[in-house]
Amino acid sequence: MTTPTTADVQRACTVLSSPALIRLITEIDDNGPIPPRALSRTLADVPTHHLRHATGQARALGFVQLQPGAGLGLTTFGAHLADLYDATARWARHHACPAPVSDFTSRIQHTLALLAQTSSTRVAESGPRPAGDPGPQPKVAADLDRPRDLLVQWLRSCPQITQSAAYEPAA
Repeated sequence: MTTPTTADVQRACTVLSSPALIRLITEIDDNGPIPPRALSRTLADVPTHHLRHATGQARALGFVQLQPGAGLGLTTFGAHLADLYDATARWARHHACPAPVSDFTSRIQHTLALLAQTSSTRVAESGPRPAGDPGPQPKVAADLDRPRDLLVQWLRSCPQITQSAAYEPAA
């Protein structure tokens, strides 16, 4: 197992921040497999083309699979991703990010954006900062250690995410 690079963390945060992917993974985690041909009914608030892209991406990355007689369900990697989503949302709720009242998807997206930003900042911390850039808030950077550790642990256990063509974010 290798440690993910800054680029791996940033790309993973971009891919994992897809609202359709978040909804797909968490819906299955919360309610079990989605029966065949019920995906668009189950996630009616997600545009069909986004749902198709997220489902194809989740299948290619090994997060979901068709389970005979049950429908679209989570794999072990998908279940661990759902746990990561839950942990990042809890962190964001605890820190009132991005606002005191936010939805689940926004909390996850905000936390992943902070993780991507601080991973690049950690690498660049030894170099000079542009004028007017105070750098990351020390309290936020320190508080992000737990979600960052979970993300890195998940990336280590799911090496296919950095090796797959499905890794490309939606256009």
